[in-house]
Amino acid sequence: VDMFCSVFCRWYWQKEKREPYVKFMEANYPPGFSYEDFGPLFTAEFFDPNQWADILKASGAKYVVLTSKHHEGFTLWGSKYSWNWNAVDEGPKRDLVAELATSVRNRTDLHFGLYHSLFEWFNPLFLEDATNVFKTRKFPTSKSLLELYEIVTKYHPEIIWSDGDGNAPDTYWNSTGFLAWLYNDSPVRDTVVTNDRWGAGSICIHGGFYTCSDRYNPGHLLPHKWENCMTIDKRSWGYRRDAQLDDYLTIEDLVKQLVETVSCGGNLLMNIGPTHDGRIAVIFEERLRQVGAWLKVNGEAIYGTKPWRAQNDTVTPEVWYTFSPKDGKVNAIFLSWPVSGTLELGEPQAKLGETQVKLVGYKEPLKWVALDEKGIVIALPQLTPRQLPCQWGWTLQLTGIN
Repeated sequence: VDMFCSVFCRWYWQKEKREPYVKFMEANYPPGFSYEDFGPLFTAEFFDPNQWADILKASGAKYVVLTSKHHEGFTLWGSKYSWNWNAVDEGPKRDLVAELATSVRNRTDLHFGLYHSLFEWFNPLFLEDATNVFKTRKFPTSKSLLELYEIVTKYHPEIIWSDGDGNAPDTYWNSTGFLAWLYNDSPVRDTVVTNDRWGAGSICIHGGFYTCSDRYNPGHLLPHKWENCMTIDKRSWGYRRDAQLDDYLTIEDLVKQLVETVSCGGNLLMNIGPTHDGRIAVIFEERLRQVGAWLKVNGEAIYGTKPWRAQNDTVTPEVWYTFSPKDGKVNAIFLSWPVSGTLELGEPQAKLGETQVKLVGYKEPLKWVALDEKGIVIALPQLTPRQLPCQWGWTLQLTGIN
């Protein structure tokens, strides 16, 4: 729903009854208008899954996660278990999950994943179970779990991104039972990965990769694979018609997030909210294509890398390290070009006759001087803006570093 309250509209308006939302609804919608009345207004007439797939490919992403159902219960596929509250019976009258899955698989090499909310804010069965302190399990057994089996069997997603435990334990959701099936017997058992949101107390403790919290960016190395799931719109996961330019992260912000995340062993899941008529807003498309342009130049410092012994530099701030195990290169990604034309790094130990320094996207090797025990000063080439390999963050590749 692309009103100004976006993804959490139903909660803010109907449950918390926040004044701005209540007033907006009263002023702009007919009296007695209910949340269900948004169903037919979700039209997706401009939804072109091929165009979406092409934008995703251009972003340099390796996987995509579509929200198949959020906390308000509307499924983007024709679920048997969500009668008359799904995109095939209501609104678009299309199976949006199937269409995107097909386009992504036909036109890209991205892994296709699905987000699925376990609980639903207003589902009477869930509310009844909650009242019974989750001693009854009507909701998972008649809806939520069945949907999970349904999307895996029908669409073969390679990522299952679970969310929304509704403060119920994993035993209520039978998460271990579902995951055992997923990893041992499901059609994606050999490729699937999952996150850590499978019941109260499991986040950041159990799971294939940890998400820990929304917009999670610890700034230091974690011992377990993790993912920073964040939004290009700083304030919302869904599309907001009233968003201001300032609400969107700039490409500089996004490159910084990407570099910090990868150097600390994480993946970046960058969220955009499409419109009710099925479009990826032009600002989101631009950001995604900009990230793709940056990765075209600097991808070697991101794809297939591992964290190095140091994540960021001790002397110069805004320098982040990754390690390419294949060719033993240390990548130093610096986010601001030094005015002096020289870059001092405190972490690498350079050796005369062995160490080589290269600026990715520039032909000549760079001159450098070693500092005492540890550290190196690198002379950057004098380039005009046109000659720079890219505009927002640059990679030095160091070989022969201790």
